[in-house]
Amino acid sequence: MSIEAIVVSVALGAVLGGLGGLFGIGGGIIAIPALGLLFGMNQQAAEGTALVMIVANVLLGFWKYRQRSAIDWRFAVTLALSASLFTYVTARWAVHLPTDVLREAFAVFLIAMAIYLCIRIARPNRAETPSPLAWPWSALVGVTGGILSGLFGVGGATIAPPALTRFFGLSQSAAQGLALALVAPGTIVALFVYAKAGDVDWSIGLALALGGLTTVSVGVAAAHRLPEKNLRLLFCGFLVCTAGALFMHG
Repeated sequence: MSIEAIVVSVALGAVLGGLGGLFGIGGGIIAIPALGLLFGMNQQAAEGTALVMIVANVLLGFWKYRQRSAIDWRFAVTLALSASLFTYVTARWAVHLPTDVLREAFAVFLIAMAIYLCIRIARPNRAETPSPLAWPWSALVGVTGGILSGLFGVGGATIAPPALTRFFGLSQSAAQGLALALVAPGTIVALFVYAKAGDVDWSIGLALALGGLTTVSVGVAAAHRLPEKNLRLLFCGFLVCTAGALFMHG
């Protein structure tokens, strides 16, 4: 790995770490298309390599969210356990899928999420949670998040915040903290599966992780300062831009 590639990877990791802390996603959503565009990786290799950084970012991000606000451990444990099992099963299947199909499915998923979030933002007078669900139901969020994390390497942390705010009455920042609890064990499981399949570039992944760890705390702090609506708008725009990058790479 050249010095230039190391510098680019650390700098990219720093940007992604800040975004990951801001949105509670670990930074992987944009890391995957970036790795394809910058290093010519196929979808599986990009997902596996991004997971090295994601594991580090989500663990630190969850700790920082926990320091700033109370975490409901019933939600956290339920999300983590339910997600881990389905991440493993789905990841074993995903490493054998055609890379173009996987990339395009990921892009469509991001656009669908962005549309859903924009609709919610455009209807501010609608009650968010007329009847909040009890915490055991969060297992369904964990299952869905686990499937997405195993399939795309990321995604569980993307769907968890809107689900937890809409159906469980949680604030955006609290939901983002719990999203990291959902993906933390699952990312470790997914990394193991992708590494076993030979789809991880450890040198680039570790450089990304090094850069990301320097900025996650900054992103988390910004997430707690921004108004709720602004945070959702930024997240929506972030998803659209990332989906566009995936289609460009194709």
